[in-house]
Amino acid sequence: MAASPVSAHSQTLVRNILSLLKADSSRSHLLQIHGHLLRTYLILDSFACNTILRAYAQAISHGKSLTFYNHMRRLGVSDNSFTSSFILKSCVQVSSLISGQQIHSRILQDGHHSDSVLLTSLMDLYSSSSDLGSVRKVFDEMPNRDTVSWNVLISSYTSNNRTKDALLLFDAMQSPEFGSEPDAVTCMILLRACANLVALDFGERIHNYVDNHGYGNLLKIKNSLVTMYSKCGSMDRAYRVFSDMPERNVVTWSAMISGLAMNGYGREAIDAFKEMRRDGVFPDEQTFTGILSACSHTGLVDEGIKFFDVMRFEYGISPNVCHYGCLVDLFGRAGFLDRAYKLIVGEMIVQPDAKIWRTLLGTCRIHKYVELGERVIEHLIELKSQQAGDYVLLLNIYASAGDWEKVADVRRVMKEQNIQTSSGCTTMEINGKIHEFVADDDSHPSKEEIYVMLDEVGRQLKIAGYVANMASELHDLDAGEKEGALSYHSEKIALAFGILVTVPGRTLRIAKNLRMCIDCHYFTKMFSSVYDRVVIVRDRSRFHHFRDGRCSCNDYW
Repeated sequence: MAASPVSAHSQTLVRNILSLLKADSSRSHLLQIHGHLLRTYLILDSFACNTILRAYAQAISHGKSLTFYNHMRRLGVSDNSFTSSFILKSCVQVSSLISGQQIHSRILQDGHHSDSVLLTSLMDLYSSSSDLGSVRKVFDEMPNRDTVSWNVLISSYTSNNRTKDALLLFDAMQSPEFGSEPDAVTCMILLRACANLVALDFGERIHNYVDNHGYGNLLKIKNSLVTMYSKCGSMDRAYRVFSDMPERNVVTWSAMISGLAMNGYGREAIDAFKEMRRDGVFPDEQTFTGILSACSHTGLVDEGIKFFDVMRFEYGISPNVCHYGCLVDLFGRAGFLDRAYKLIVGEMIVQPDAKIWRTLLGTCRIHKYVELGERVIEHLIELKSQQAGDYVLLLNIYASAGDWEKVADVRRVMKEQNIQTSSGCTTMEINGKIHEFVADDDSHPSKEEIYVMLDEVGRQLKIAGYVANMASELHDLDAGEKEGALSYHSEKIALAFGILVTVPGRTLRIAKNLRMCIDCHYFTKMFSSVYDRVVIVRDRSRFHHFRDGRCSCNDYW
């Protein structure tokens, strides 16, 4: 059957456009094509429009893609499931939830609700808007769920801080009810989830799965395993995976160097960097972030400055905000806070962001630099990026200086601006199950036994010389009230639970969503000595390996 004149013209037009795009897919060229298309819209069909939408996506012109789609609809050009899929991806890129919801309605009206590819694009849209309820609704209503749709669901949970729920989906998808087989992508997403929760046992399950299903030799999987074990504080297992790898790329080396750095093995990270260079692997930006972090965490000021220069002058890598942040932390650790401040305001070749100011604010807390801490807060206010955690750090600075009047002033500002602090939450994995604890937690099924054990732990530590650090309680209470408030922080509840449910001598691994307070840090050091336990804590700032009454961070975090 001969093609209609309209269709034939569209095909010719599209072929011409595609040849132009192969020669020049720049944004300016696309805009010229777009203008030409608007003048010839009445001869376009859905095939032609889909081709143009795909071209816009490839040229990262997502806003123009939406404009093109709206014109197309107004002119009565019919669309199909491919059209909807292309335009949904543009909605994700420009964070246009309203446009995406309108397309969702059209999908239902046009009867495309059984198209798995299209529905997974919808899940991506809702995930990017943190609308997990809609993500799950789309998933549950899918007539056929394949591994890709499960991966999108798992990724949605992990990217929206529902990591514990993401891990539960690994078993759910393999159940007789669904019978989906996790693939390499599933495993990489779940390995990241395990790293976030310090879920070592679950991570080992994923490791066994990839080995048993033929994914264990994939370079990306190996790299993910190195990262997972590192972020669970198990550098011996990370090194075992690393040493058994027949092939290593820059991602592999960067993961190993960063793992050593975050776990306090600064000298070993430097040795790994040197070995990487001997192997002929060229470092990238992430590698230098890792090695500078290693110098920062270990207090190697001269070495850190040297690596910063090597990065710039030997490898021609322009420093980014993360590299400068490592230097700020490095100078702060050494007590050179004025040097760190001068670096930020006068020497950086990139614009300082809120994160780098927070790094400096953290060093002000350590060294009790009240005036500089106030200046840092002013910079954060100028950036309109101040967060509750910034005010908490300032509260710590004032409290450590005993300036309760300023503590009250900051609290008043927080109340007036409706700044809510995040609740401290600690997670601990026991036999593959994730347990969550918050301060004064009464939701755990074993709460009565936990609090009895916590009181016993407190008594034993006091006998050994533990005295609560009152500066960690930021309310102006009397000594008894402060000690009572400090006694039930989430880390302490988790440690008591760990004693209850594990055999003597087992390493306890916990993750904290906030920076560990000074009192909990001292408490855990004493705990590791009195109970002869290794305790590995990853808080928002860094890793802490507690052993025999000492911490790998050397009391700087």
